[in-house]
Amino acid sequence: MSNIFKFFTPQDKKFHPLFEQAGSNVLKISEALLAAVSTSDLVKRKEIYKEIERLEHVGDDITHSIFLELSKNFITPFDREDIHALASAVDDIADYIYGTSSRLDMYKMDEISDPIIKIAEILVEMCQDIDKAIKELRSFKNIRVIADACVRINSGENQADYVFTMAVARLFEYETNAIELIKQKEVLQMIETATDKCEDAANVLESILVKNA
Repeated sequence: MSNIFKFFTPQDKKFHPLFEQAGSNVLKISEALLAAVSTSDLVKRKEIYKEIERLEHVGDDITHSIFLELSKNFITPFDREDIHALASAVDDIADYIYGTSSRLDMYKMDEISDPIIKIAEILVEMCQDIDKAIKELRSFKNIRVIADACVRINSGENQADYVFTMAVARLFEYETNAIELIKQKEVLQMIETATDKCEDAANVLESILVKNA
C-alpha cells in the first residue's frame, strides 16, 4: 500500500533540493574548518575563517527557505516534524563549526592542538555521511546507504567524545596557564558539540528511514 501511495505522490521539487543544498553546504563548511586548523599560514587561515562565516550565512538562508516551504506546503515528502528537525540539526552543525572558527580567530589561537585537528577530521567524515544520506532521501532506492551512514556518524561521535575527554584531561593535568586552559577547553567543547549535532541529524535520518522505507 505504501508503494502505491508513493507512486501517486507528486515528486517533491522543493524540499529535496533544499536539503541536498544544506547537506552539501555543511560538508563544505566542515572541510573549510579542517583546512583552517591544518594550515600554519595565518593569513590563509584568516581567509578561511571568513569563508566559514559566509558558508554559515548560506546555511541560514537554506534553513529559512526550508521553513518557509514548510509553512506553505501541505503535502511534504516526509513528516513535517522530521523536516523541521533535520533542517534544524544540519543548521546547528554549521552554527557550531562557525562558533569554533570564530573563537579560534577571536582568541588568536595561532597554535592549533592535535585534538582539535583530530576532531575536525572526524567532523568532515561525519558531514560526508550526512551529505550522502540526505541525497538518498530523494528516492529511498538504497536505504542501506542511509542506515550505514547513520552507524558511521554515531561511531564518529563516540570517537570525537573520546578525543575531547582525553584532551581536556591532559589540559587540566599539564596546562598551567589558566587563560590558555579556558580558551582550549572552550574551543574543544564547541567543536565536539558540532559532532553531537551530527549525531542529532543521524537520529532524524533514522527516524525518516523507519517511517518511509
